Amino acid sequence: MPLAPPPLSDKPLEPGLYVVSTPIGNLRDITLRALDTLAACDLVLAEDTRVTGKLMAAYGLTKTLERYDEHAAERARPKVLAALQAGARVALVSDAGTPLVSDPGYRLVLEALQIGARVFPIPGACAALAALAGAGLPTDRFLFAGFPPPKTAGRKAAFAALAPIKATLIFYEGGSRLAASLADMAQMFGPRQAAVGRELTKLHETFLRGDLAALAADPRVQAPKGELVVLVGPGEDEPASEADADTALDEALARLSPADAAAEVARALGLNRRELYRRALERKGVR
Repeated sequence: MPLAPPPLSDKPLEPGLYVVSTPIGNLRDITLRALDTLAACDLVLAEDTRVTGKLMAAYGLTKTLERYDEHAAERARPKVLAALQAGARVALVSDAGTPLVSDPGYRLVLEALQIGARVFPIPGACAALAALAGAGLPTDRFLFAGFPPPKTAGRKAAFAALAPIKATLIFYEGGSRLAASLADMAQMFGPRQAAVGRELTKLHETFLRGDLAALAADPRVQAPKGELVVLVGPGEDEPASEADADTALDEALARLSPADAAAEVARALGLNRRELYRRALERKGVR
């Protein structure tokens, strides 16, 4: 039995490319606007037509589906662009979540814009954001880093480059490589808090939380099925040194009075304003 769809919008769909987010597990996470778009478009480009076919059937939708994945993209793109130039309404979907997030489609969007076609994002589910919402890690700054390299040397190099970034890092990883990736993260990032999300939005949704070393040693990370989301917290800021304070003071004193320079550096580095004012006077040669 198809899931009962809501009444469709009677607003005509404009010509253009529609980048349509689809559920990452729970079919009820489809948006009403996504259903409107899939029902009214002329063509659906799917990473896997079998997966998208099941989603369409669940809501009683029938449309022409064409494969658009990393293998078929080069061959399919000229035909799609020609259809867009002719005024077609084309929907692009991935197997799950938001297209272009570690999925094919970037070149199609870019070239559609270059020929003057409109591109409409149809937002919805995204595994990275769903995991971030439930991880219990800082959300004010985050960086999506995609899939880590498959081999240890490449992973460690990638993690070393990301280590200085003061943000929650979000990775996608396959179950067969999860334990190895966590071990490399523990080595390269140090004792940061982290989380692993699996089966997100599904019946057996699970979050594992803890520091990276503890997660790497957890038997539950040994080859779980499916793709997972790994989140690594930004770590603790190291306290500013006297050299850091003096460098910041010298820069601020070139623009501000000693009192204002001390106040600015105190806010920026979390140091004592009175002590900074004393140091500022010394550096200005005031006794």
